[in-house]
Amino acid sequence: MAIDDGAAVAFAEFVEAIRPAERVLVFHDADADGVTAGVVLAAALARLGCERVTRRSTDRERDAWSAPNHKAIASEAPDVLFLLDLGSRDEPLCATARVCLIDHHRPEGVPPGALLISSYAWDPIPNTSLLVYDLCSRLTDVSDLDWIAAIGVVSDLGERAPFPILASMKGRHTMKDLREATSLVNAARRASRFAPEVAAAALESSRSPRELVQSASREVEALRAARDEFQRELAEAKRAAPVFAGNVALVRVRSQCQVHPVIAQIWRARLPKYIVIVANDGYLPGRVNFSMRAAGTTNLLDFLAKFDLGEGEGSYGRGHDQATGGSLPAERWERLLSQLGFAQGTTGPR
Repeated sequence: MAIDDGAAVAFAEFVEAIRPAERVLVFHDADADGVTAGVVLAAALARLGCERVTRRSTDRERDAWSAPNHKAIASEAPDVLFLLDLGSRDEPLCATARVCLIDHHRPEGVPPGALLISSYAWDPIPNTSLLVYDLCSRLTDVSDLDWIAAIGVVSDLGERAPFPILASMKGRHTMKDLREATSLVNAARRASRFAPEVAAAALESSRSPRELVQSASREVEALRAARDEFQRELAEAKRAAPVFAGNVALVRVRSQCQVHPVIAQIWRARLPKYIVIVANDGYLPGRVNFSMRAAGTTNLLDFLAKFDLGEGEGSYGRGHDQATGGSLPAERWERLLSQLGFAQGTTGPR
């Protein structure tokens, strides 16, 4: 992959300025892309001589700017902070640290004094784990970690993503093993017990996707159990049917597992002319978590920007042009439903 020269130089200068004894925190998203990016970057920094690297995943809300995640970052007292796969805003993250954000979602600004390396405007757009891998490969040997970055690619962009890293897997790893490893890594944040660190530990203790999927370790057994639970909940959620308001299709589900993004993908294929929203009333207490998908040229970030829910808790409308969502308290969710044209309390058959 051809990295933008400016991005490569900026990353190199940022990393080379880190002193060995400084506290470095790698804070990343909880999905397969975020976890694999975090594992690759933490390993690369250690190989580059950073002696005090800590890696942490965001909480279940997956918003680095929320109060709990601000507190989690501050508790590490980092001198240097890397934020991976969690977007970018112009709000401060950690006033005492030098900050570098690496991401592929639509930027919403840059924290004061921070460095943003974004691939959002590139064509094609690499996901975060691939971006991190290629940036690090210019500074140190991370070739043994290519399969970890590839899991992030398969998770976010699919097996046919137009990047050489997937082709380079052939002959050394099978797509079956990569697909299986991706499923296990994602299960850690999809199950009712949110445990992305279990997935990270499984990656860090394995030397290949086959070794991971064939492992009988406690971590991998936990991932298998998480995936089984998720599959059971997903089968139930597939029974829900949509209701419609104009060109928007709404599906309501209730599960402690993160089934809503997968159900949204399924209904997007079935309803290519509609904006699909899948709302999960059971994922977080007191919240409605939802995923939105669209086909064609519909830009969901622009679509959601037209609505005004007023000030309040929660967030929505961040991420990808055709794949976004949010997490809102019930009152603000009902306000969004109303503005979309749905009657208050709209539900599906569940």
